[in-house]
Amino acid sequence: MSIKNGVDVAQLGRAVETITEEPAAGRFRFRAETEWTDGLQCVTSIDDFDQAGERIHTREFRIEGDEPEQILGKRTAPNAVELLLAAIGSCLSVGYAANAAAMDIELDELRFELEGDVDLRGFLGIDEEVRAGYDSVSCTVHVDADASEEELAELRQRVEATSPLMDNVTNAVRLETELVAARGGE
Repeated sequence: MSIKNGVDVAQLGRAVETITEEPAAGRFRFRAETEWTDGLQCVTSIDDFDQAGERIHTREFRIEGDEPEQILGKRTAPNAVELLLAAIGSCLSVGYAANAAAMDIELDELRFELEGDVDLRGFLGIDEEVRAGYDSVSCTVHVDADASEEELAELRQRVEATSPLMDNVTNAVRLETELVAARGGE
């Protein structure tokens, strides 16, 4: 068994082969349920997903959310825009580790520093010219690997071309919402 960066390269190759031959095997539906708890706090639960139309039950994950005190929260957990940075970093980490393994690059260190600026005038509806979310996000990748600059440039290009989170953030994703109002006491 060939393990590189903690990734089973043979298994990765078989997954690519399977999905190439059977595209439905690569179709996933992920879900999350977020419940407001108090103030500006919430908890998101994640416990299953679909692959090729089949429900896969896994362990449950719970992710708490809150706001800093300066934004009327209690700072018991990261806020949503911080969780977005964490999600991008997590996705890039997966992409770099898997692609490096496939390219036979041994990673000794891999770390991402992400940051972005938010102007609350947009979120609070004070100025409609101001975005409600990030103006931009910057990411610095720190990598120590047994690879040339050219190989690292190719690795970066592969990751950036295939990262689901980079794609979701840099291209508009259709978000459809539906409001279901419960009538208390009825």
